[in-house]
Amino acid sequence: MGTWVVIAIIVLIVLWLVFTYNGLVTARNRTQEAWSEIDVELKRRHDLIPNLVATVQGYAAHEKTVFENVTKARAAAVSAGQNGTPQERAVAENQLTAALRTVFAVAENYPQLQAVQEFKDLSENLSATEDKIAFARRFYNGNVRDYNTALQTVPTNILAGMFGFTAEQYFELADATEREVPKVSFS
Repeated sequence: MGTWVVIAIIVLIVLWLVFTYNGLVTARNRTQEAWSEIDVELKRRHDLIPNLVATVQGYAAHEKTVFENVTKARAAAVSAGQNGTPQERAVAENQLTAALRTVFAVAENYPQLQAVQEFKDLSENLSATEDKIAFARRFYNGNVRDYNTALQTVPTNILAGMFGFTAEQYFELADATEREVPKVSFS
């Protein structure tokens, strides 16, 4: 009778190890899948930007530094996308977002540009892509939270350490001012 109890305990421990390991692998794979969704949307964003810049540039050729800044920021974001961590990519993407804001600020000064269908289409596509990036970022960060929580809870953290599972980074806004609520003044 005592042998069966020992065997049953060993079987339960082995089953727990297998299920826990498989759960960690699943969580890590979901996190990587969520990251690839961000990557796809960021590539789409990067592909739209040269067309947008070219369209605005035709109307505002004298705004050369604005276009150079966007081009540099896009190149930095693409470069960070090739070998950067999520945090490095977030910084580069935030710089690109700031540069894009200046392009749209310039475009506001040219009413004839606002009427061009190509500009409207590019603006709408870029806006839709930004929404998809925001959704993918939330989805990724949720998966990272779940995965990192699993890595840090007892007794899973022991198994995770034995098999080399490491925590993932969140894809966050790097600039605290991005989190602030805009101030509205009617004075």
